[in-house]
Amino acid sequence: MLSYFLRRLALVIPTFLGITILIFAITRFVPGGPVERMLSQMQAQGDGAASMTSAGGNTALSDDQIAELNAFYGLDKPVMEAYVEWLSRLVTLDLGESTRYYEPVSDMIAERLPVSLFYGGMTFFISYFISIPLGYYKALKHGSVFDSASSILIFVGYALPGYVVGVLLITLFSYHLEWFPMGGFVGDDFDDYETFFERAKDIMWHAVLPLICYLIGDFATLTMTMKNNLMENLSSDYIRTAIAKGLPFKKAVRKHALRNSLIPIASHFGNSLLFFMTGAFLIEVIFNIDGIGLLGYESIME
Repeated sequence: MLSYFLRRLALVIPTFLGITILIFAITRFVPGGPVERMLSQMQAQGDGAASMTSAGGNTALSDDQIAELNAFYGLDKPVMEAYVEWLSRLVTLDLGESTRYYEPVSDMIAERLPVSLFYGGMTFFISYFISIPLGYYKALKHGSVFDSASSILIFVGYALPGYVVGVLLITLFSYHLEWFPMGGFVGDDFDDYETFFERAKDIMWHAVLPLICYLIGDFATLTMTMKNNLMENLSSDYIRTAIAKGLPFKKAVRKHALRNSLIPIASHFGNSLLFFMTGAFLIEVIFNIDGIGLLGYESIME
């Protein structure tokens, strides 16, 4: 067991280095870097930036000025030296300054991370709180009308992407019925609320539709995993033996089968914790939720 753990741990270092090399190569060699973007913005300004553009509207920066920009962004250094410096800053959590917002990247992440953590935490707890009892009841009522009807709803929800459900929910409940806001994490008058209850109500009012989109996929997976695991344990010899010895069926289920059925559910914690941190950028884009997902989407698009 120890040797297996050490082998898996040893793979972390080359995997981490490979990911960092790939990211560095993208930022270094793919067109659309900070210098190119600055030059294109200046060219688009045309005569409005006459001091920095030629009479024809093309960029009039001299070679020396472009070299200064490259030096400012560290693009003039050899690739290996630039990578080592970039990696050392990454390891020390010095993420530098955004070339689009001109703010420290760490501050931008710290500002938006609580929003994604809120939705990730709510999704995590609600999905497990509903999925485990529902999967338990579906296993005990396997083949019943309730089991069949709930399975249809679960699989339909699983088949629909969360962002598609988000568009449908906004169209119906926000645009036509006007029951919920069109998007955002809080309302425009959030700062005017004086009590904690009013602010919490505003946050939850904005969170209803996005949470449905967040829950719909993970909810289906957890529910069916719980049901299938419990049904497999119910057909095991140790359950039949416990019942044959006089243990009531419900007690055998709760004391033995349920406990063993929860073990595979724990394997989903890793994916849930990842979602905890990153959110779902398409859902955040659709609902204009100012979290990590939307920040990543805007960074990619820019």
